[in-house]
Amino acid sequence: MLVSIRQKMDRTPWDKPCPTLPSRFLLCLFRHVLPEARAQIARWTDLARTIPAPVLRAQALASLQHKRFHADGGCVYAAAGGPHARTVIEIIVALQTISDYLDNLCDRCGSLDEADFTQLHHAMRDAVAPGAALRSYYKLRGEVDDGGYLATLVRTCQAGLETLPGYPSVQAHVQWLVERYCELQQIKHIEPAQREPRLRKWAAAYLSQYPDIEWWEFAAAAGSTLAVFALITASAAVEPRRALDPRRFMQAYFPWICGLHILLDYLIDWEEDERAGDFNFVHCYPSTTSIPERLCFWAQQSLQKARELSDESPIHTHVIYGLLAMYLSDRKAARHPVCRAAKRLVFVFGPTTWLYYGACVAYRFVR
Repeated sequence: MLVSIRQKMDRTPWDKPCPTLPSRFLLCLFRHVLPEARAQIARWTDLARTIPAPVLRAQALASLQHKRFHADGGCVYAAAGGPHARTVIEIIVALQTISDYLDNLCDRCGSLDEADFTQLHHAMRDAVAPGAALRSYYKLRGEVDDGGYLATLVRTCQAGLETLPGYPSVQAHVQWLVERYCELQQIKHIEPAQREPRLRKWAAAYLSQYPDIEWWEFAAAAGSTLAVFALITASAAVEPRRALDPRRFMQAYFPWICGLHILLDYLIDWEEDERAGDFNFVHCYPSTTSIPERLCFWAQQSLQKARELSDESPIHTHVIYGLLAMYLSDRKAARHPVCRAAKRLVFVFGPTTWLYYGACVAYRFVR
């Protein structure tokens, strides 16, 4: 009898819509979503340990160990619930694992070859295109042997996406987002002196569609996978209340929510990027005093856009509060004066952000 009750309790969050109350949302997240995400990360870690090529094995394991919070954060969308929630987690973890692994291969292997980065990132493109043939992703690295690791990640994404009833209606938008993401990664890792001019030229081709933002803010938005995860989650709904309109999600997420995500990410990396001489989008602002004010603007715009999606699910407003809490609770946010000034956004955005701030501190303690 007790086993039956427990099994019913364990199934309930996947059958119900996303909790509106922050406390219930956090309960669902910590009790059900994150354990499932961790199980998926453990699966890929076990497979990564079997990679024959030492360099690839090292980078795969490093990305899973040091960047796993990216997958955890992406899986927040699975709290939206529904019968496909576990599949959504599987897809998000696999896709984010590809992203983090490729980032390590581009950033930490001594290569500055844009053609190589393009070839590697075909894995991202193929992952969101069910039925697409696999390519030789390591072709320009001498066909090194990863034991099928990257191909298995790609196939896992493709197989999961094929089961989501609404994916065909969002696929074109997902592919547009992934293409921008890949373009950014391909340019961001080339010869350092060429990065800013090339990024400026690349972003300029799109800025007429986004007149309220700067070129580096567009580039930051392109570096986020959140819009992809939001669209995938929306496409998992079996019986939507109305026809799924991916344009509403695009208007909310790109550039606003995506931009907020990556600007915060670069903000907390301010000091280490400055020390290492690495390119940082937040460094592009004309003055340090303007940065907290601009981030506040991005957060306000993002929250407004998320609320416009509240008839779809409250998950989107939870994400905004969660982004502010997750990044501004990081210990790195206390190191630099600019980061400390921006940290005041936690108080500006009220009690829900405070609650999530505490939850993020707890998450870092137990992870």
